[in-house]
Amino acid sequence: MKDQPTKAGQSKVETSSQPPNPDKMSADATTSETKTEKKAKEPPAAAEASTNKPTIKFPQTFEVKYLGKRETGGLWGIKHTRRPVDEMVESAKSPKAGQTLPFLHLEVSEKGVNITGAPNNLNKNFVAGFHPIETISYGVQDLIYTRVFAMIVVDDSSSNPHVNRHPFHVYAFVCDSRHNARHLTFSLAQAFQQFSSVVKDNPNKIKKFAIDLRSPEEKEADLKEPDSEA
Repeated sequence: MKDQPTKAGQSKVETSSQPPNPDKMSADATTSETKTEKKAKEPPAAAEASTNKPTIKFPQTFEVKYLGKRETGGLWGIKHTRRPVDEMVESAKSPKAGQTLPFLHLEVSEKGVNITGAPNNLNKNFVAGFHPIETISYGVQDLIYTRVFAMIVVDDSSSNPHVNRHPFHVYAFVCDSRHNARHLTFSLAQAFQQFSSVVKDNPNKIKKFAIDLRSPEEKEADLKEPDSEA
């Protein structure tokens, strides 16, 4: 799956899938990314990957396992999701007695991503809720655990000087197959495209979104680059 990066507006998404045991998550190097940036560098130039895919009808619902949520230091880029994902996978390898990862439904639409518990979920320890498309700055299929999909969400309340809260959080999920993880990625890519087309005539709502479907080698190179974000 060595696709080339794509621009859809300017944000970033990457995918992977297969819920259950993180121990058995394969280590393929396939990814796709969603990035929203302000002063961050632009993603690599690329062909419009999403335009080569059939149109996706929304909403799209995926069955996933919830790995967790962690703070991170930047808006987009695999360098800001790799360590949090490693930490969450390690934590999932040592669950409390009798505890399994939360089983969720992750619904993607042109309006955003909605996270809810699946009917057969037994673990209530997860963060449910709706994340508007404009608050998602990045999405990626992890470089190491290719069934893991991670996204960076920007906390709206972080702009309030009276609220002491970290602005960027990584949410990570284990998909049931790499194929579905990749489908999740392209779904989010098209969601960004549709959102961009709706708000293009409204300067106050325009956001930058981009889909970066780079090769594993390019992603590894990105990990080694110094952080240029302010």
